[in-house]
Amino acid sequence: MVETTTAEQMTQERIALLQAVADPVRWTVLDLLSVQARCVCNLQEHVDIAGNLLSYHLKVLREAGLVTSSRRGRWVDYALADGARERMSAALPAVPEAPAAPVVPALLAAGAP
Repeated sequence: MVETTTAEQMTQERIALLQAVADPVRWTVLDLLSVQARCVCNLQEHVDIAGNLLSYHLKVLREAGLVTSSRRGRWVDYALADGARERMSAALPAVPEAPAAPVVPALLAAGAP
């Protein structure tokens, strides 16, 4: 059995996180939770799928560490997990910075801004 390197593991974790948010239903849930924590009954009003499917999508987001849940009597409230935005951003491939535009001496001499 070949051991996976740390870099490979990190890549797989990043891919799994991006796969979790790539689903339109889960993206909608994350969008709703980015504004405020919501009861699952409120999420159900905004996502047009069966309750059991919504539960599945919430489970995927919980397992990805992007949302948290808390029980309030018979209701379950969901919220965006601390650091979720940063984790999603960090999962994206690095984009090299664009090189600075060259300064054209003639424009500077002419007083152009």
